[in-house]
Amino acid sequence: MQKRLPEYLKRPIIDTEKTKNVRRILKKNSLNTVCENARCPNKNECYTCNTATFLIMGNVCTRNCRYCNISCKKPEPLDVNEPLHIASAVKDLGLKYTVITSVTRDDLPDGGAGHFANCIYEIRKISPEVKIEILTPDFKGDREALDKIIIAHPQVFNHNIETVKRLFKTARPQGNYDCSIDVLKYVKNNSSIITKSGLMVGLGETFEEIEETLKDLKSAGVDILTIGQYIQPSKAHLEVEKYYTPDEFKELDKLALKTGFNHRQIGPLVRSSYRAAELV
Repeated sequence: MQKRLPEYLKRPIIDTEKTKNVRRILKKNSLNTVCENARCPNKNECYTCNTATFLIMGNVCTRNCRYCNISCKKPEPLDVNEPLHIASAVKDLGLKYTVITSVTRDDLPDGGAGHFANCIYEIRKISPEVKIEILTPDFKGDREALDKIIIAHPQVFNHNIETVKRLFKTARPQGNYDCSIDVLKYVKNNSSIITKSGLMVGLGETFEEIEETLKDLKSAGVDILTIGQYIQPSKAHLEVEKYYTPDEFKELDKLALKTGFNHRQIGPLVRSSYRAAELV
């Protein structure tokens, strides 16, 4: 039986001139956001603050992660003008901090790392003062692909571990836990870029498994941590095994601090890009 969504996880619908303006600018530049595609519960709050997390390389994924609302099918060719459109939207929205993420593109030789880099370069041409955070797939651990990101040098490199090792193959059948840890470690060891990762809870993990995951992330040199509640996007996705209470999130916050994460965002509705600028 599907568990009922607790009241503290519900968000009101807000529609203001600001949220309409964000949608207008995104539409004008033919851009996707993870806010819309992944049905983020914080979407309207972020739009009200004139922020959005850009979703590049299309809105279909080559992987079929069982928690994610983005559809899995054959992707369209890359839009070579997308980096310029992203840069234009960043300027039009008056952003000082921007977050760019993507679908996974295993069909591309570099997994789309070069496209991420081009987005960074185009933003800096138009708005050199803007800080840039990218949230990337694992690029299958390809170090040449990661080197393209390192050379472009965003302020923050984020790659989410998403869940504990035991549940990783259930949630991310085409991914690999150790590969994700190695990606974070490689960027940290070969650059001065701030690194970040996050996980969702509620898939059946134990407190001890969460602690082990946090230790693995800390060993990889991760600077910033996010933890939020998994919410099932549809009946076709993994079921929620547990809704953590606000008090349990406080316990997770204490655990993260004990593990060495001074910079962290932990709470029921936290997502990896939520209030990202505040953590940097």
